Amino acid sequence: MEYISTRGKVAPLGFIDAILMGLANDGGLLVPKVIPQLSADTLKQWQKLSYPELALEIFSLYTEGEIPRDELKKLVDDSYGTFRDAEVTPVKKLSDTTYVLELFHGPTFAFKDIALQFLGNLYGYVSRRTNSIIHILGATSGDTGASAIEGVRGKEGIRICILHPHQKVSKVQELQMTTVNDANVLNLSVEGTFDDCQRIIKELFADVAFKERYHLRAINSINIARILAQTVYYFYAYFQLAKDNAAIGDSRVNFSVPTGNFGDIFAGYLAQKMGLPINKLILATNENNILERFVKEGVYQPGEFRGTYSPSMDIQVASNFERYLFYLYGEDTEAVTTLMAQFKAEGRIVIPADKLKAVQADFAAYGVQNEECLDTISGYYSKYNYLLDPHTACGIAAADQLATLGEITVTLSTAHPAKFDESIRLRGIQQTYPEQIQALFEKPQFQKVVGGSNDAIKDELVNFF
Repeated sequence: MEYISTRGKVAPLGFIDAILMGLANDGGLLVPKVIPQLSADTLKQWQKLSYPELALEIFSLYTEGEIPRDELKKLVDDSYGTFRDAEVTPVKKLSDTTYVLELFHGPTFAFKDIALQFLGNLYGYVSRRTNSIIHILGATSGDTGASAIEGVRGKEGIRICILHPHQKVSKVQELQMTTVNDANVLNLSVEGTFDDCQRIIKELFADVAFKERYHLRAINSINIARILAQTVYYFYAYFQLAKDNAAIGDSRVNFSVPTGNFGDIFAGYLAQKMGLPINKLILATNENNILERFVKEGVYQPGEFRGTYSPSMDIQVASNFERYLFYLYGEDTEAVTTLMAQFKAEGRIVIPADKLKAVQADFAAYGVQNEECLDTISGYYSKYNYLLDPHTACGIAAADQLATLGEITVTLSTAHPAKFDESIRLRGIQQTYPEQIQALFEKPQFQKVVGGSNDAIKDELVNFF
């Protein structure tokens, strides 16, 4: 399997070189040169597999011999052996048409663990195999940071620096990152928004000389390994429904996906292109609804930043959006390069009517207002005795708006509600923290507040790496 850049100025890469490059050296994002196509027979056979077995089959398609199967199996088993639920990503039924895919049973109680436990182990494997230094640089709107740190803390040959927006993540998210005192971990609390953190990351990775001098590697969803790992649970959820619910049979199902950076829903789009019979991909956003506007109007333009009760989606510029543009424009790298140059110069992209029609065939979208998010939490808690975190609540609210009567919809539950107790308490709901989270409040924190400039971050990196 080879990987190419959305902007076409990088020679095809193998899997390991692709995950080490992270952001393509021409500023684009890496994608598979060819998307594997799965037959109906293969899908039927995969229904019988456990989550780790399914992950092994899917990863095997994208690594294609670069990692021996027995070594890849060990990476997969080590990654998902840390999860609290034997199914890794269990599917919970709330009603005959409403299901929740719980993605929060990993070490940090967030869906990011599913990709980052694997990527952390993969980086450790590559470091040992190549005797190389790996310096990970990432940005987080809350969950990526803790998951990434947990995936590599204490690992020999790896150092990690995570940027997060100062005082713009939940308290539990902050504690999960900043109570780690391992020597190979640095937390920088950046004065600004997540978009500022993400911009700094992309610009530092675009500085190829700096990236190579300091051995920088990506942990954010600009890294293609993140996307590939996230496709697995779309397949697994569909198979659980097809296997356990006779009413579904071979029919297609909807997935409602809370998303800010477009990575999680792009993984669903990739699964669909591989052959998974998904009906609708419902894109759920909050009041930072640039993606909703794009799906509805064909205009991609950041608006005014709004702090919400679902802070992990408080994002204006979605880092994975360029990958979708690549496929929307028929894998035309020149068209993508022109569009991204236009976005950099003018701050907006407007697509023609024929492309908008294609977008609306791929996605439905709904932006959830702040109070609507809280109302969904309290409503579902009252009706089903099931507690949603605010991001999952956005997914449920979008599904309620956009799923046709009688359609089965799976909403991706991206985090345990304990991570966002500040929002949940606004509706008078009391919850008990899991023991691992409760213990965080007794630990000292280790972080440094820094300015939101490239130079300020570079100074910290030079001293740390």
